[in-house]
Amino acid sequence: MNGGRLLGISDLHVGYPENRAIVEKLCPESDLDWLLVAGDVGEIFADVEWALGVLRSRFAKVIWAPGNHELWTMRNDPVQERGERRYRRLVEMCRRLDVLTPEDPYAVWEGPGGPVTVAPLFVLYDYSFRTPTAATKEQSLAQAEAAGIVCSDEFLLHPDPYPSREAWCRARLVESERRLSACDPELPTVLMNHHPLVRRPTEVLTHQEFAQWCGTERTADWHVRFRAAAVVYGHLHIPRTTWYDGVRFEEVSVGYPREWSRPGHPRTVPRRILPGPASAPVTTSATSVTSATSAAI
Repeated sequence: MNGGRLLGISDLHVGYPENRAIVEKLCPESDLDWLLVAGDVGEIFADVEWALGVLRSRFAKVIWAPGNHELWTMRNDPVQERGERRYRRLVEMCRRLDVLTPEDPYAVWEGPGGPVTVAPLFVLYDYSFRTPTAATKEQSLAQAEAAGIVCSDEFLLHPDPYPSREAWCRARLVESERRLSACDPELPTVLMNHHPLVRRPTEVLTHQEFAQWCGTERTADWHVRFRAAAVVYGHLHIPRTTWYDGVRFEEVSVGYPREWSRPGHPRTVPRRILPGPASAPVTTSATSVTSATSAAI
């Protein structure tokens, strides 16, 4: 396609040989294609570096936002930094590879569907997607544990030097809002974050208790407030297109081999972000879903 395409992918999980093979085969259709990588490339620092290096060697531009898995500190990883220090080391690695991050100036996509400001985000989660009957984080976590649902983040994603993951989330929200507010108001945006910016996508999860590790209510209006032409996210391992308030949301995850190898799984990655469809469904609020595949994480 003349002018290239803006593509999105996430949750590559290259620790699995089958997923590593996907990265090895992933190529653009045009020398002008950009690739948005919305987190969870892998858990081991060297694996993340390998995958982003391969992708950067093939695509005109690669833009990365961290997932929760990149932020894990695994015992078998030679890189043992935790929390903010680990994130900053990932950013430094990306800069060596010429991969853009949430800490870099936002790029402007000038190809078909543009111009738009492409904004990679890192805002984490704050447990505000609580279970319906829980009044507090503690109650929500207890209900999840009783149901046998505990996210590995509780053991592997350290918020240092912040006192909690939600405190780190608050700091990231402030920084992200500041940068988004400073964007050119004449340009629409493509917002990319590992976790969904609105809660509605989590309603198709098999285990609703997992939603509390999937985002924050404080980003619920960002797709409208910051003029999004599209929102790109992953984390849920449910690749699909949804529309909220007339804005297209693309879940772009690959997921685990046991998920994408199932019959009927939509193996449409990377997904095209721009140019987008010619027209959008009519929507009035964050309530419409155009397609869905249930899956548990």
